[in-house]
Amino acid sequence: ANMSTEYGATCGFFPIDAITLEYMRLSGRSDDLVELVEAYAKAQGMWRNPGDEPVFTSTLELDMGDVEASLAGPKRPQDRVALGDVPKAFAASAELELNTAQRDRQPVDYTMNGQPYQLPDGAVVIAAITSCTNTSNPSVLMAAGLLAKKAVTLGLKRQPWVKASLAPGSKVVSDYLAQAKLTPYLDELGFNLVGYGCTTCIGNSGPLPEPIETAIKKGDLTVGAVLSGNRNFEGRIHPLVKTNWLASPPLVVAYALAGNMNINLATDPLGYDRKGDPVYLKDIWPSAQEIARAVELVSSDMFRKEYAEVFEGTDEWKSIQVESSDTYGWQSDSTYIRLSPFFDEMQAQPAPVKDIHGARILAMLGDSVTTDHISPAGSIKPDSPAGRYLQNHGVERKDFNSYGSRRGNHEVMMRGTFANIRIRNEMLPGVEGGMTRHLPGTEAMSIYDAAMLYQQEKTPLAVIAGKEYGSGSSRDWAAKGPRLLGIRVVIAESFERIHRSNLIGMGILPLEFPQGVTRKTLGLTGEEVIDVADLQNLRPGATIPVTLTRSDGSKETVPCRCRIDTATERPYYQNDGILHYVIRNMLN
Repeated sequence: ANMSTEYGATCGFFPIDAITLEYMRLSGRSDDLVELVEAYAKAQGMWRNPGDEPVFTSTLELDMGDVEASLAGPKRPQDRVALGDVPKAFAASAELELNTAQRDRQPVDYTMNGQPYQLPDGAVVIAAITSCTNTSNPSVLMAAGLLAKKAVTLGLKRQPWVKASLAPGSKVVSDYLAQAKLTPYLDELGFNLVGYGCTTCIGNSGPLPEPIETAIKKGDLTVGAVLSGNRNFEGRIHPLVKTNWLASPPLVVAYALAGNMNINLATDPLGYDRKGDPVYLKDIWPSAQEIARAVELVSSDMFRKEYAEVFEGTDEWKSIQVESSDTYGWQSDSTYIRLSPFFDEMQAQPAPVKDIHGARILAMLGDSVTTDHISPAGSIKPDSPAGRYLQNHGVERKDFNSYGSRRGNHEVMMRGTFANIRIRNEMLPGVEGGMTRHLPGTEAMSIYDAAMLYQQEKTPLAVIAGKEYGSGSSRDWAAKGPRLLGIRVVIAESFERIHRSNLIGMGILPLEFPQGVTRKTLGLTGEEVIDVADLQNLRPGATIPVTLTRSDGSKETVPCRCRIDTATERPYYQNDGILHYVIRNMLN
């Protein structure tokens, strides 16, 4: 359910059954609550009885015998790769490089803690058991611990360039790993507890050791991160890590031992024991019986102990001084929470919808541009517009935190819009990162800086894109940020469903090229001026004429499809977004 957007649904629904109730009892829920859930589920028709199958409009059948060990990568969660095919998939990831022909893939010498090493291309530099997606699942955590135990017993070690970490989604994980006497083995391999909750998956792994970062930059190496998280979009995990792979916790440990994406863990040894004999993944993979015996150690007492006082907070939490008031007291010097301008100059009644005249293209993008490309969640570069803003407000680099942690500050988020280090604006061939041109000039500058110049000129902005624009996480700032930059329209070959809706919710018009028409067939350069007409009588699915005026003065009109798809969405756009729509409804 956590990843429903990735498979194209608003939510994933799992019916309640006896196993659900067993988990509730195990996790310390009261008998009264368990009985209430059972009674409610049965009364609502949400209870599943084996053999009593509901009627579905469509079904997808999976032969469990076909299931095999897999990862997802190198840059999208939906790109499943069989374990034995990972080296080939890594080799194919050369498409992520700007200048593949000029790259030197030789290992780079570096020194760490007084010891000389060589960092190879394909090195796994991050191995993280992290994220809420599966770290509350005792079976996979126990499997990781058991695999670590067998590896340590045989004398295997984590490769020295691998930064390993353990960040469970539940404090109970620490209890049952300790109860199973597996914690020392995970610690031995570097999987020490770093905290509970979101870390590496959202870009909060912290910096790599300085010698590793220097070696990656020196050799322009393509390195990897392997994590048990849920998303792996470009630039999300770490700025220097170009390939990111989602894996189960035991596979994360295995890759920390192997240390390289070029090793085929299905057939190649991942290390050598004390005698010098090769050790294969199958030699240390725990059996189903071993995992089941370990899981039996998990008890409801562990959950009760850890969460009996969960809402009281720590001493640090209790010591925070806050003012008691009915409304939030905005602090003008805060760099985390600031009053956003979404309601500035809002009138009691919406202004008539106007056509878009003289819009400039801020970015021209390719296929599968994700919400992580549009509004990154990871680290903030010091030389980026957001980094400069924070430094100008007295924030030291070590305290930058991440875009994800500063979503309450629109000043940071609008500067971070299209600031993903891997995004490629086709208006600047061969350039990576959030850069563009302020037209009609030729100078390259940050997308934020160009947008601010356009705002001074009162020039509306447009984005041109390929297929699946806005795929990935359903991130509201991927629509809020563009709105604050002055973007009025996005014209793409197709949209991800939820992001399309979010654009309308922020008063941005989504338009779709006709079938067979693309930015490439039109020969767009990004220098065109755009006019969008017939918006006064906008209706769902209408054909909207978009006129492109080229730099030589020639014009071409393209009949685009309005992707305001429902009658419900129309008033959102007419009110300049759903926020204004809601407030006006409250006032009326």
